[in-house]
Amino acid sequence: MNVATMVDPTEAVVTPSPEVVEGLDHWRSLPIKQQPPWPDPSAAEAVAEELVRVPPLVFAGEVDKLREQLADVAAGKSFVLQGGDCAETFAGATADNIRNRVKTILQMAVVLTYGASMPVVKMGRMAGQFAKPRSSNDETRDGVTLPAYRGDMVNGFDFTEEARTPDPSRMLDGYHTAASTLNLIRGFTQGGFADLRMVHSWNRGFASNPANRRYEGLAKEIDRAVRFMEAAGADFDELKRVDFFASHEGLLMEYERAMTRIDSRTGLPYDTSGHFIWIGERTRDIDGAHVDFFSRVQNPIGVKLGPSTSVDDMVKLIDVLDPDRVPGRLTFITRMGAGAIRDALPPLLEAVKDHESTPVWISDPMHGNGMTTQTGFKTRRFDDVVEEVKGFFEAHRQVGTHPGGIHVELTGDDVTECLGGVQQIDELGLETRYESLCDPRLNHQQSLELAFLVAEELGASLN
Repeated sequence: MNVATMVDPTEAVVTPSPEVVEGLDHWRSLPIKQQPPWPDPSAAEAVAEELVRVPPLVFAGEVDKLREQLADVAAGKSFVLQGGDCAETFAGATADNIRNRVKTILQMAVVLTYGASMPVVKMGRMAGQFAKPRSSNDETRDGVTLPAYRGDMVNGFDFTEEARTPDPSRMLDGYHTAASTLNLIRGFTQGGFADLRMVHSWNRGFASNPANRRYEGLAKEIDRAVRFMEAAGADFDELKRVDFFASHEGLLMEYERAMTRIDSRTGLPYDTSGHFIWIGERTRDIDGAHVDFFSRVQNPIGVKLGPSTSVDDMVKLIDVLDPDRVPGRLTFITRMGAGAIRDALPPLLEAVKDHESTPVWISDPMHGNGMTTQTGFKTRRFDDVVEEVKGFFEAHRQVGTHPGGIHVELTGDDVTECLGGVQQIDELGLETRYESLCDPRLNHQQSLELAFLVAEELGASLN
């Protein structure tokens, strides 16, 4: 496969070494999991060749900036907020939905920044989260067996043979949907919408609830602080925009490989499908294709770690993905479960201290706490999410390491997918507005509730 180059007109183009290009395709010779069985492999190859020629979605300089900010997180100077849909859909990529997710993340970030007096790195599970790993290749309903839904970049959700047949042209649809999503995100975060002086406007359109009222109280405090600083002659131009980075699970290897570009400044490869890419627990085999490929790109890389992760597993991942111990390069996203976090996490934190490595540690309190109701709804208890977050902070305080962030499946809409919270959503209430095609998400109110809790825990860890 040809390798496209990101060309900066002010820089001379650097030709990548043959070793770099050859290395990027080494994954093809390794065991690989969670790839769709394309009916026509030649059609998938043709789509990949077309993706090689499209413009990058993100740029090397943006990726480097994120890595620098994550280095501050690893050093205990900042905190990461990563949030968004479980699985984005093409139909759901509307201006309203994107704006509401961005608003929710901005609100949560303000709560964290003001409550803990610490900068917050903002990342969305957005503009690329179109593919999902599955526990089974097939799904059976009423005696009919069809391929499992693997996300809109692979097939459709409707339970028909036509919809469920993997279609590689959907990778192109995913690219274009990601491009339009990033265009809106950049407009919102760079064009004044994210101005800190607009904190009240971010609440417009959201239903009144205790979490919103608490947020409004905080917004009034920020208003007073801003007015004081303005009176003192402060320049607020920098408040008009914020950095907002795109992240997703690096799952479909043909897509990720095709979106990889050679930086014209350095001759090094960057996966331009997103700023931050993570490897899921199902695909983090140390000798597998995913780990090998992502060890070769310059992006900050995350790895999901579950309760069965051994110290040996973790150390091997560090050595392969971050052999040079570059600050901000490697992030561990822990998904232990509320009942396991306090026992499973501390040994890993202790081992890292002895291994001369400083990864960013982020808590994913969602994926270890899933359950299915008697009526068939996949859900999570908000109290379990809270309990895992508390356990995450307790483990870091116990070991003396920095709790670097949270990774949350959320939406800006008032859906009813997770039990509990100030709305006291019960099992019957799940039917009111359950919209996720995969896993349940925190709604806007629950997301704000969680932000206030995290701000309190983070403040306690810093004192």
